[in-house]
Amino acid sequence: MMRLTIVKLFVKDQEEARQFYVDKLGFVVSEDNQLGDYRWLLVRPPDTQEVAINLEPAKTEQQRALVGQQGGGLAIFGLATDDCRRDYRAMKARGVVFEGEPKRMPYGTGVLLQDLYGNKLYLNEDVP
Repeated sequence: MMRLTIVKLFVKDQEEARQFYVDKLGFVVSEDNQLGDYRWLLVRPPDTQEVAINLEPAKTEQQRALVGQQGGGLAIFGLATDDCRRDYRAMKARGVVFEGEPKRMPYGTGVLLQDLYGNKLYLNEDVP
């Protein structure tokens, strides 16, 4: 059986990205290890052990060009919640940039938000 465990996200600065994902979105640090001159930094939503985001420092010109553009204008991943409007209000109060307000759709209530580099994420509450 296979399962997704780590998603890589290129960032300009690991520490500022860690602060955004932890302080603004409410993620937790899953791993933070110094391996020689490489920092292995994983963050994840607090209620899951299944998948984490590897905040990878962009080092090459090609990688730096992808920072904030990894989804090509689309959401790079979704964040499931049991109360979209509650989380929207809390994140907005912490300075997270949203593209509008939560809207009720056939598949649930959701809203796009941006990380500190402009990557789009989708906050979604499924239809019960």
